[in-house]
Parts: sequence; structure tokens; C-alpha cells
Amino acid sequence: MSFSALGARIPTAILATWCAGAPFAVQAAAPALRAVSDDLGAAVEVPAAPLRIVSLTPGATEMLFAAGAGRQLIATVQYSSEPAAARNVPRIGDVAAIDMERLVALHPDVVIAWPAGGNPAQRAKIEALGIPLYRQQVARLADLPASLRRLGVLAGTAAVAEPAAAALEARLAALRRTYPARGHRPSVLLQVWNRPVYTIGGRHLMSDALELCGARNLFADLPEPGPLVDTEAVIGRDPDIILAAAPPGEGAAWVADWQRFPGLAAVRNHRVLAFENQALSRLGPSVLDATEELCRTIARLSRGSW
Repeated sequence: MSFSALGARIPTAILATWCAGAPFAVQAAAPALRAVSDDLGAAVEVPAAPLRIVSLTPGATEMLFAAGAGRQLIATVQYSSEPAAARNVPRIGDVAAIDMERLVALHPDVVIAWPAGGNPAQRAKIEALGIPLYRQQVARLADLPASLRRLGVLAGTAAVAEPAAAALEARLAALRRTYPARGHRPSVLLQVWNRPVYTIGGRHLMSDALELCGARNLFADLPEPGPLVDTEAVIGRDPDIILAAAPPGEGAAWVADWQRFPGLAAVRNHRVLAFENQALSRLGPSVLDATEELCRTIARLSRGSW
């Protein structure tokens, strides 16, 4: 049969498509999407794994590597230093602001953000651009394993995420056995910045770490994650222990600031100490290493005191 005879039997629109060099039978179809739940229970539509993932927090970056999705991470933010492999991932900004043009140019399948911090305006812009936004957040240490499992579902790496999550659960159980709640619970000011003094509220993960260690967050009644407090408020509540969670090398100066207030119980009893383990604020799996060190520190300062 000649081409002209064949053409007479084919609908004109299809013939035009063939003549344009794009046979209709092989035109690319849009990738099928699947819905996964983020840590806030919202449905996020993403294509099949592997994905092109951008993480906007150091904690989420660490969690992704723990879930077996490190190779799917195409960009992250400053201070994403754990595990060591994360230091090779390109940076597009920090937790306060990212380069939106670079983000768009990367064509991510999903962006992972911490909804309780960072830059809300940029998160809204990411969603307005039609880029799927996955909210990863844990409020308590016990939330870490489930969050890790959900990231495994997102990235299609559940076979890695499941045993990693089970290991986190085992470590938490071991810490609870080692530091059971008993007797007097020392009140602790966990200072996260100086001049002015910032601490943590009761909804912060570090407050939960203090509780696991058998201590009491001095400002657990405050709803803000990182409230500003004045010196008079600290004096009024008179903490048993002051821990200066300072950047490495700066703790001694923060401790020295408190020596101006000898009437504080923590100063009078020599219970003001620098705690420079930055993993305590990273909000990834290594927070358990830091929590274990925190518990040892509080136990040592409290020994024989009450």
C-alpha cells in the first residue's frame, strides 16, 4: 500500500503528528504521582523514587542519610555536617534564607522543610511555584523513629529506614532505663544564646531531652521554641543548674557571665557549665548521642546534691 493510500485511511490529526516527526504512540506521558504523608499528616504528591530532594534544615539532611536517601539529596543548607557524606552536598543558603533561583534551577521533586522555624515566606513561595513541600518535624525524641520511617516511604528506601528507626527506638529505651525519673528533678536553664539570653520552651525537642535525663526545663511553661528571657526572670526562678549550650569555644565566656550573680543557686553550688555538643540542636539521629552526654552531665552535677 502506498503512503498516499495509507494516509487516506488515517485521521488527519494523527497524520499531521507523524509528519511533524513526533509519532503519537511514543509521546512522553506525565510521570504518575503518588501521595505520601509528611510529619504533619499532610498528603504530598511526588513521583516514583528515586527523587530529586532538597533539604532546608541540617536535621532533615541527617535524617535523609539515616533513611538511606542520601544519594537522592541534590542540595541542602549550611551546617548540614552530619554524616560526613552530607558535607559534599551543594549548599543553596541557610535555615534563614535560600537562593530561590538556584532552587528552581535544580528542578527538585520535593523540598523538605522544618515548619516551626526557618523562613515561612520562602516556604510559601516554594508552594506557590508548585514545588511539593514535605514538612519534617519532631517535637519529642520519641517522634524520631516514625519521622525516619516516613522519610523512607517518601524516598523509597524503607528497607534501610526501618532498621535505622528500630535502632533509634532501642537507644531511647536504653536511655530511659539508665536515667529513670526519681526523687528531685533539678531545674535546668538551657541557655542557647547570650547577650541577650535565649533559652528553650517546653515544646522544643531539647526540653524533651532534659525530661528524659530526669531534669526539668526552667522555662517549660513557655510555648515559644526559643524564647528570649531577661536575667531577672532567671534570678526569680533560680535554677539548680545552668548549661550554656554555646558554639564550640564560646562556652567559657557564657559561663563567666553568670558569675556576676553569686546569689543564684547554680552559681553558688558550682553548677554552671558549658555544653558545646551542637548535635543537641541539630534535630537528627545524632541528637541521641548529645542527649546521652547531656544526661551524664546532669547526673554528675546532681550527684549527692538532693
